[in-house]
Amino acid sequence: MATETTSNQTVFLVEDDAAVRKGCEQALSIADIGVRGFADAEAMLAALADGRPDLVVSDIRLPGRDGLSLLRELRQVDRELPVLLMTGHGDVGTAVQAMRDGAHDFIEKPFPSERLVAAVRSALEKRALVVENRQLRERLQAAGVVALIGQSPAIQAIRQLIGTLAPTGVDILINGETGSGKEVVARAIHEASGRRGPFVAVNCGALPETVFESEIFGHEAGSFTGAGKRRIGRVEHASGGTLFLDEIETMPLNLQVKLLRVLQERSVERLGSNTPIPLDCRVVAASKADLKALAATGQFRADLYYRLNVVSIDLPPLRQRREDIPLLMAAFLQQAADRYQRPPAAWTPADLGRWLAHDWPGNVRELKNIADRWALGLPDALPATAAEAPGQALTAQVDAAEKQAIVSALRQCDGQVARAAELLQVPKKTLYDKLARHGLSAEDFRP
Repeated sequence: MATETTSNQTVFLVEDDAAVRKGCEQALSIADIGVRGFADAEAMLAALADGRPDLVVSDIRLPGRDGLSLLRELRQVDRELPVLLMTGHGDVGTAVQAMRDGAHDFIEKPFPSERLVAAVRSALEKRALVVENRQLRERLQAAGVVALIGQSPAIQAIRQLIGTLAPTGVDILINGETGSGKEVVARAIHEASGRRGPFVAVNCGALPETVFESEIFGHEAGSFTGAGKRRIGRVEHASGGTLFLDEIETMPLNLQVKLLRVLQERSVERLGSNTPIPLDCRVVAASKADLKALAATGQFRADLYYRLNVVSIDLPPLRQRREDIPLLMAAFLQQAADRYQRPPAAWTPADLGRWLAHDWPGNVRELKNIADRWALGLPDALPATAAEAPGQALTAQVDAAEKQAIVSALRQCDGQVARAAELLQVPKKTLYDKLARHGLSAEDFRP
């Protein structure tokens, strides 16, 4: 869905030709776009003290500071502030270089007012998305969702979904393979929900069936042999917070009925009691199996499946988001270095190529274990076949790893080449050469 621009958004227009400046101001005002005009860069920079614009439109050739100098100064103020350059025919090459340095776009003079309005609307839409994403990142960071490391489209969509769903209190089903990060997502939902109660995690597959009911729902003293005193169950303990039921596909069928009633009534009865205890509990369930298929064969209650599946989050396996591997490995190596009090371990493009070629059946959990070994100076212990992609020489693997690392950095930096070069620790010119060699365009990664 496109983000609509409104008159609440403001454009700063820098143009020394008074007639051109007035014409541009009129065109934008008629389009219901707020605009302030300035004859030079100095006056515009001084106006920043009164408030930031959503977009700067500037001629390249200006008295005093030119448009390129203004671009550089604005990048110091706000790296995400879009700058649209106006240029004469002879300055097109300069404008292209300016875009590589972070300018949003350029339009060549003379231009019709419709072209200016269209370019400004496009830039304002980008700014609105950037501001929205920044606010979402800040909100999720405050809530702990930064634990979801990665810039792949799937992970970004999950972050967005968590930010939307967490405050609602709706029960959520998380689907994903072993080690894909289901509990990380569940904790992120809890942290972003604002609930003050505890996060109570239960691995349904780890509880013996003989004690399952007592552990989950609690019991009264004397309710069965050995029940010497009252026990508060996990469901009751989670009241005011979040109950996380991992591997829910392993829950015994006879207890699924009782869980369904808890979800419907929002109350629980301890074993040996007929008194319902009200609950204010959010339930997040996780499964590594296809619950719908299990329900179809009678191995899981269909009514419980449909009650849990009001909202679901599907976590992709690591092999389907390989572009996140460099970011994940860097984060895990840093965590391991801090934990083991060792300097951060380095890796080579060949190492990354081997990791990218691996299928990661254990997903993120397996990758984290590999990072721990790497941080301790131990070999990664991957199968020998993982180091050799079928039909690929080592040079091809290295090239693929390099391209993947560049793609990951560009996604993380929203297509800003200078920031990506800093992240990759290479000169900006070197990164431009590599972009050309791999057929990549930084524009494709900009919001």
